[in-house]
Amino acid sequence: MAIQWFPGHMNVTKKAILERIKDIDVVIELLDARLPGSSANPMLAEMTGTRRKLKVLNKQDLADPERTEAWLAWYSAQSDTAAIALDAGDTAPAQRLIKACRELAPNRGGMDKPLRVLICGIPNVGKSTLLNTLVGKKAAKTGDEAGVTRIEQRINLASDFYLFDTPGMLWPKILVEQSGYHLAGSGAVGRNAYDEEEVALELLHRLKGPYAQLLAARYKLTLPLADIPGAHDDALLEEIGRRRGAVMAGGRVNLQKAAEIVINDFRSAILGRITLETPPEFEAWVAEAQVREEKLQAERAARNQKRKSDRSPRVLGSAPADDSDDLED
Repeated sequence: MAIQWFPGHMNVTKKAILERIKDIDVVIELLDARLPGSSANPMLAEMTGTRRKLKVLNKQDLADPERTEAWLAWYSAQSDTAAIALDAGDTAPAQRLIKACRELAPNRGGMDKPLRVLICGIPNVGKSTLLNTLVGKKAAKTGDEAGVTRIEQRINLASDFYLFDTPGMLWPKILVEQSGYHLAGSGAVGRNAYDEEEVALELLHRLKGPYAQLLAARYKLTLPLADIPGAHDDALLEEIGRRRGAVMAGGRVNLQKAAEIVINDFRSAILGRITLETPPEFEAWVAEAQVREEKLQAERAARNQKRKSDRSPRVLGSAPADDSDDLED
């Protein structure tokens, strides 16, 4: 199942960013440290063009530390880009953001040339919570559902540092199937856009290899630890439901309830510090998605061409071939 979610207000956000970006020096993109590739908006990359970028891996306290370091190195290797990681316990996030942005745009500063920064991110990535921490008061509305912030606002982090906030925005077509599941699992996608059981199965598929021990510890699985990576995802979900008491009359497992348990445990980090993807994995997914999309586009173009050919009128004066002369009398 392909997961897509792009409600109308996100199109308004896109237009607002396109208008604002003309006056921006640095673009901060807030990413979810548990899915640093999937939470990066490819449409934003196109819209911001050659603007200098700061990738902020938020919620690093919920992510795998080793994988976070790999992602920071991966983003920092990109041109005109820096990367840092933040979490809820960071005592001075404003100073870190200001310092990183000034290093990216050293020629901007002072009242005559204030540094103008745009902060963007997908829904539910923690942007509003971060902004409230930056200004020391509840400046932005927060919540645990996608699409809470709906208006742009400006925050002055210093006399010559203007931070423009925008609502969370996804992109119209999520080409990487794994990214769709990861976004849904993190809460970045509206609840009506995905099936919880499918998302939970995909999460278990990603977790059972590198994080088998976390699954075994959380759910008291009866499977030997060495057998968890090779277990069927459906069997894992069923055992989790049984171990957590999601059992209906007749002993059948309530898979919907089991799926909700897995998703909630991942979102709340009860399972432990987890990152769903590595840079090489994500690069491979993107490459596969691009090949698949190019094939679909080629097939669509061929169908359209065929329809045009079928509808085109015959040349004036032409007639179907008559083979009667070839017949013997």
